[in-house]
Amino acid sequence: MHAYSIDGWDGFFVAGTGAAAALTGLVFVALSINLTEILSAPGLPGRAGETIAMLTEAIVISLLGLVPQAARALAVELTLLGVAGWVFALVLFVRRRRDVDGPTKGQQVGQFALGQMATLPVFVAGISIWVGAGGGLYWLVVGISFLLVYGIANAWVLLVEILR
Repeated sequence: MHAYSIDGWDGFFVAGTGAAAALTGLVFVALSINLTEILSAPGLPGRAGETIAMLTEAIVISLLGLVPQAARALAVELTLLGVAGWVFALVLFVRRRRDVDGPTKGQQVGQFALGQMATLPVFVAGISIWVGAGGGLYWLVVGISFLLVYGIANAWVLLVEILR
């Protein structure tokens, strides 16, 4: 396995796709079970949408890693996907800050930080692969791990915490 070539990373990308797809399914179950509560709680519809977007990002990253292509092509795809994910997380954070009845400032900062830790490594991985230095695909281990942690945490909120 090499940090700047996708050769040997198949197992990681297959596992990432499966884990993210399973969590996405769990979030959709949570939405269908608790839809009324989610829609009536300030900030939760946006959080549910953000969760689906983050898990979809993990699926797309993993699927792109399975495509037989040059590392430079993957670098461009990851860079664009990382920027898109980061902008999306930033826009939702700004929207959530305006919601006076939503999460506390501390909760908002925690959600924002986790969103950044999930999206920025994807961008960094793309740039690193492009220049051939700085960690390469190992940044995706960090990014996908945080995308999955974000999905697990929000699935818990949407399934369990909302009923408390």
